[in-house]
Amino acid sequence: MTDRSEGTAFDVLAFGRLGVDLYPLQTGVGLAEVASFGKDLGGSAANVTVAAVRHGRTAALVSRVGEDPFGAYLKDELRAYGVDDRWVTPVAGAPTPVTFCEIFPPDDFPIYFYRPPGTPDLVIRPGELDPAAVRTAGVLWLTGTGLSAEPSAAAHLRALRIRDRRHVTVLDLDYRPSLWPSREAAGAAMREALRYATVAVGNLDECATAVGEHDPDAAAEALLALGVRIAVVKQGPRGVLARTASERVEVPPTPVTVVNGLGAGDAFGGALCHGLLAGWPLERVLRFASAAGAHVAGELFCAPAMPTTAEVEDLMNEHGDRTAVRHA
Repeated sequence: MTDRSEGTAFDVLAFGRLGVDLYPLQTGVGLAEVASFGKDLGGSAANVTVAAVRHGRTAALVSRVGEDPFGAYLKDELRAYGVDDRWVTPVAGAPTPVTFCEIFPPDDFPIYFYRPPGTPDLVIRPGELDPAAVRTAGVLWLTGTGLSAEPSAAAHLRALRIRDRRHVTVLDLDYRPSLWPSREAAGAAMREALRYATVAVGNLDECATAVGEHDPDAAAEALLALGVRIAVVKQGPRGVLARTASERVEVPPTPVTVVNGLGAGDAFGGALCHGLLAGWPLERVLRFASAAGAHVAGELFCAPAMPTTAEVEDLMNEHGDRTAVRHA
C-alpha cells in the first residue's frame, strides 16, 4: 500500500475479501445439477466499496489478488465500478479465490469458498499500509474475515491502532466458520479489534460469536460495553436493531421477493457508510441501509445489483416509515 496521490481522503476505505463470484444461473437446484454460471466481482469488502460508490461516495479497497486472469479481471471490474484499486496488488503463487453458491429462495443460500492457504486477500502486510489514508478516510471498513489469518490480522490491527477511533471505524463481524479454526478463536480476535472500532455490525450468530450473547439487546449492550458507539444487530425476519448509549432503533425488514440473500449485507454496509457520512439521524440511516439490503436480496447477483440512492429512496417511499424508535 504505497502513498496515495495528492493527499485526498477517501469517503470509504475498506480492507479485505475480494474474489470472483460464480453464481448459478439456475435456482432451486444443487451445484451438481447446475448447468451454467454467471461471473462477477465478489467479496464482502469489495462489495461494500461498490455499494458506497453507487451512493456518490469515493471508495478504495485494500486487498490482494493472484497473478492470474481472475486477478486481472477483478482489478478491471473495480475500476469499472469506480472503486480505486491502487492498493489491490498481485500475490505470486496463490490463485485468486472463487466462491460458488446454491440458490434456494427464500432463505437457503449455501455458500462454498474456494480459498486455499495463502489466499491473496489475507496477504495484506502491516508494513504496506499508508497511515495517512487509514487515518483520514471518512469511514474505515474492516471485516472479521480479515482477522482470520496472518499477515492480514496484524495489518488490520495496525490499521485500527493508526485510526485510533478517529472518524467512523466499522468492524463488520462477518463470521465465516469455514475460515476459522474455531468459534472461540474468532470471538477473541473480534473482541480485540472491537477495542478500536466505533461501529459494530453483525447478525445474531456473529454477535454471539463476538460477545457470547444471543438476545439482540443483550448483544448490543455487550458491544457497547467494549467501547463502540453504535451497535447494529441484524435479526433476520425481525429486522435490524441499533443501539447507542442513549438511543434504541429497531427497523422491520423491507418487504421484497427474495431471489438471492447473498450480498444484501454488503448493500446494507455501503448504505450504512453513506448515511453515517451524511450525518443522518440513526433511524434514517437504519431504514436506508435496510432498504438497500432488501433491494439486493431481490436480485440474483451482488455487485451489479448494488442500488443507487434514488433506487433505495424509491423502495423506502413504496413501503413508508415503519420504524420503531425508543430512547434508552
